[in-house]
Amino acid sequence: MTPLAPVEGTAPPGQTLSDAPRGLVVLGATGSIGTQTLEVAESFPERFDVQALTAGASAELLAEQAREHRPACVVIGDETKAPALRKALPREIDVLTGGEGLRAAARLAEADVVVGAVVGFAGLAPVLAALEAGKTVALANKETLVAGGALVERQLAEHDEARLLPVDSEHAALFQCLVGENLEAVEELVLTASGGPFRERDPATFSQITPEEALDHPNWDMGAKVTVDSATMMNKGLEVIEARWLFGLPARQLRVVVHPQSVVHSMVAFRDGAVKAQLGAPDMKGPIQYALSHPSRWPAPAHERLPWTEAQRLDFAPPDREAFPCLRLAFEALEAGGTAPAILNAANEAAAALFLDEKMAFTDIPRRVEAALDALAGSEASSLDEVRAVDERARQHVCSGEAAARSV
Repeated sequence: MTPLAPVEGTAPPGQTLSDAPRGLVVLGATGSIGTQTLEVAESFPERFDVQALTAGASAELLAEQAREHRPACVVIGDETKAPALRKALPREIDVLTGGEGLRAAARLAEADVVVGAVVGFAGLAPVLAALEAGKTVALANKETLVAGGALVERQLAEHDEARLLPVDSEHAALFQCLVGENLEAVEELVLTASGGPFRERDPATFSQITPEEALDHPNWDMGAKVTVDSATMMNKGLEVIEARWLFGLPARQLRVVVHPQSVVHSMVAFRDGAVKAQLGAPDMKGPIQYALSHPSRWPAPAHERLPWTEAQRLDFAPPDREAFPCLRLAFEALEAGGTAPAILNAANEAAAALFLDEKMAFTDIPRRVEAALDALAGSEASSLDEVRAVDERARQHVCSGEAAARSV
């Protein structure tokens, strides 16, 4: 699979970034990536025309964003909030609801770039709709490729005009390191991990970890679910599976290293022994802008820079897979293939939610995920309905084991 329009990082022949404003749709506009995407767009008002904004339940913030950016439509996932949202907005802004509203926004004729920033499995269907409509998708939702990589691959194969560009800092870094390179020359893709808030904590105390502690990430400001995934290192495991689909390399050529400073966002090791690394401040606006401006680089004076006038150090270490078994589980799901990654993703989403609700211990997250993988046989992910069914079974398996998890 080569979803990234050409791996060399250049636009296809005859395709350039025109000076005309690009129609922008932000799926998940009120989340961390969504709000930063709009901040980037505000820095280049002549280059973007916001066409649609969506949110799950944050109706007030969505209304505020819509009043500022004046999109053609907004989508609210929580249908009970639609009447109040309609009253808060000018009549010319359409208010859509639910999953069908998300898919409609992703397919808007006026949209050129669709930012996929909906958290979790819910982001898969609208991304597929956007690709089917031939859009460029700037993907920040790793679960889309983890659960539905084969479905995304099919849409890209069937719609030549559709493009997929990575927003996750690690994958954006790999993409940039591959500019001008041939994948056949690659020995390994090396994804860096901060190690999260518990990198140096005694694993014997992990069962005592509270949600507040797990949400206190040392480097990044992210949403709650992604932050918990970083604490368990499941986030890095999901990124490994995402990298497989983005770059078409097998698990044996994907490596994770712990890099506490989060300055080197990822690296590419080549067969001749050379290594390319992409460095930058731990700020998501850089990767977001690169996806929105690709294949160009636009000046952004407001973005954080690395402080070269200060002494710095870069540390690297192998991850502790015994202390953080979610990383091992992700590699195993990738090797198993089929719907195993979808099971992994759904089970993890359910377990992380239970942990945040204080209904499950931190150490129960990998246990519940592994139990779901063991209990639910993987199959081929041949359709969205099949992936949805697998997703639901995995969530039910985790939730039905809630009482057992509390007793462990």
